[in-house]
Amino acid sequence: MIKEKLSFTCDVLLSHQQLACCDRYCGIPYQGKNVLIYSIKEAQQKPLLLTGHHGDISAMTFGKRSSPVTLCSASSEYIIIWDIEACQKRTEEGKLAAGTVIGTLLGNVVHLSFCSNDELVAVCSGTTIYVLNSKRQEVICTLNGHLGFLTSATFCPWNTNVLVSTSEDRTFKVWDLKTGAVFYQSFVLGGSPLLSVLFLEEEEQLITGSTDGQMWCFSLDDDHKCYLVKKMDLQKMEKRYEMRQDTLSQPQDVAEQWISNKVEISKPVIQLASCGSLAEIQFDQEIDNSWFCVGSSNGLYVVELATSELLSVLYFKDNPTLSMTMAGSWSICIGSDKSMIALVSSLFTPCVVLLELFLSNLRRTREEGGSGYSVFPSSPPLLESPLNAELKRKEPSHLKKKGGIEEKPLVFHSKVKSSGYNTTPRMTMFSAQTNVQKKTSPKKGLLHRNYPEDSAAPTEPRTTLNIANKQVSCLQYSGDGKKILCGLGDRSILLYNSCLTGNPTAYIGHDKSVTSVNWSLCRQWWLSAAEDLSLRIWTKSSSEPAIILGDTMFSKPIRGAQFYYLDKFLVLTSGPSLYLYLYNVDLTRDDVKRYKQRSIIKLASCLTPSASDITALSAVNDFLSYIVLVSCSDRSIQVLDMNKGAVGSILPDAHSRAIHCVTQNKGSTFTSQAPESYNLFLTSAVTDGIKMWDLRTMRCVRRYENHVNLCHACSSAISPCGRFIASGSEDKCAYVYDIRASTYLHKLQRHSDTVLSVAFNPAKPELLTGTLDGKLRLFQSSTGSHLSQDTSAAVLCISNVTA
Repeated sequence: MIKEKLSFTCDVLLSHQQLACCDRYCGIPYQGKNVLIYSIKEAQQKPLLLTGHHGDISAMTFGKRSSPVTLCSASSEYIIIWDIEACQKRTEEGKLAAGTVIGTLLGNVVHLSFCSNDELVAVCSGTTIYVLNSKRQEVICTLNGHLGFLTSATFCPWNTNVLVSTSEDRTFKVWDLKTGAVFYQSFVLGGSPLLSVLFLEEEEQLITGSTDGQMWCFSLDDDHKCYLVKKMDLQKMEKRYEMRQDTLSQPQDVAEQWISNKVEISKPVIQLASCGSLAEIQFDQEIDNSWFCVGSSNGLYVVELATSELLSVLYFKDNPTLSMTMAGSWSICIGSDKSMIALVSSLFTPCVVLLELFLSNLRRTREEGGSGYSVFPSSPPLLESPLNAELKRKEPSHLKKKGGIEEKPLVFHSKVKSSGYNTTPRMTMFSAQTNVQKKTSPKKGLLHRNYPEDSAAPTEPRTTLNIANKQVSCLQYSGDGKKILCGLGDRSILLYNSCLTGNPTAYIGHDKSVTSVNWSLCRQWWLSAAEDLSLRIWTKSSSEPAIILGDTMFSKPIRGAQFYYLDKFLVLTSGPSLYLYLYNVDLTRDDVKRYKQRSIIKLASCLTPSASDITALSAVNDFLSYIVLVSCSDRSIQVLDMNKGAVGSILPDAHSRAIHCVTQNKGSTFTSQAPESYNLFLTSAVTDGIKMWDLRTMRCVRRYENHVNLCHACSSAISPCGRFIASGSEDKCAYVYDIRASTYLHKLQRHSDTVLSVAFNPAKPELLTGTLDGKLRLFQSSTGSHLSQDTSAAVLCISNVTA
């Protein structure tokens, strides 16, 4: 909701002039050379008149400190500092309000800004920045370097010796005020001039925006080097926001048609302002306050930086009682009543409006997003649930009685001890062994060595291995972290030790590239699926598959397959359908009829959530869970409730492209996380980065976009401790993110080609990467070299985490 508190008609058009607004006062140019100061709480009272300029005022700004409240105003002749309380007192005494001149004849000033303690003032005039002392007439330093006219200059709030400037040359610079040198100069960011800069102090990041609605977020490290975190397009964000809003009120095809018929207007990023403290007030708790406001020509946009999505939009057109319809300049601050205060000048009329913008619908927007699900079941399975299906196992034929006299052994034991006539005579007598060490076995039910939850991310390279000339399509560690499965593009599966030493065991049988591999919970068998429309289950004891699922059973490739529900089921996807199979692996074989498969597999359920093909699949097998996540070619995410055998929830347009990877936070048997953490999952799409979702609210909670993913299906993984995210990338690197921040922690370089597959070791802090040209690289944590290699005593504590 937008409330108009004050409307003032000016003598001239102020559409692109910097205005001044704080939580207590706002300043408006009057008759060109004077300033009117209005009280925010009592806007209808008589304003304070400030006179002293000889030329037209071109820029104004309030200081950062709450007491005393200072105002800086600029014209081509003077730069004047005003103490508002002192000027009010002089006016009440019948005296003329007076200010302090701190600069003269600096040219056409377009922007002013105070530092955090109000001791310095940055003045932008032409291509020059003047840093002035706010107490007296003194030029601290003069900064030159931009090729175009300056548009803004802002002090870093956590380091007053750092200044960031933007210009019409489409770049920004980070200045060192002590030496006057440039710490960092950005590349040309786009095709339009940059207008404003916003600092996020907690994240130590800066955001800059341009006249065509593009925004860039950079991290500003201690070395004052800036690294791009993400890029945002205000117009695309608005389209996604409108699609979400309209889909709730009308059919999707009608909403798409309505949006496609809309007239698009430019959305310049005129002003950026943080509203993180407002977010804390709104929810009465500490949250990720990376929200910021964008003042544009048609309204105010509230953006969540973590997800690069709009939380709310306040349009001028939705409030016909306003005195303006298009904005030319903004000055935004946080009010005292859970609202935003903005002083806005009209783009086409000589009018300035004081607005109070209420963002109360942010709570509703944040809490909306689905019925809410959890990976942990809250009730037993339904009687008619597909999960109650059982496989009727046939009794082996060799155990059946065929009638007649039953054959019995002639002795009571299965083995008879030899008489010893054929053995070599013993030449030495008995001798006692005195150096025997007692073998100690780990206690049953306990972990031999827990996963170190406080270890650093695995970034130190340990092993590099060239295994094939084809791509490493998929990787997975066994549950105890001792074995690694590698699915390759040359139709084979390789089984390695976790340290990548020794010769691997090769399993051959597929006719096309392997697309997925998955270990069973008992670690006695595993499965593989390939582009040849088949699935195979393998065992350690044989090089031949125990179960083959194929032979024209599926019309389209299997895009995802895994064990499910504590190894009770196989779940796989082909085309638009999801199949749930019961199975029994029988390792016995008839030497005469070796071609005959004794293992049993039976279809328990088939679910077709939509007409679109399923592109990725994820489910939890380490504990009982009813939830299966699938992504479809229509860019949606669907939550399947296998207890009911139906679609539980749908997230339409989750990415701008079809999702190729869904990764759940499954944890590890060697560590434990907070129960809420298991409801997080990742989705990856080409050109759209990685998104993290919360299953409980069915909304995106963070985005990760530093890696390069333009054409290949690069996978992602969550560490067992739940603190790190690893992602493949097409720039021959693997990226490790902190799950709590959008910027990457480490960039693992020197890969030979595109990194397609990544996998964390569940037992110790290790990361394995696989590349497009068939190479494996193993990374260890700098604090994990002392960890024990023995994980044989790890047990599955499934009953402790199931509902």
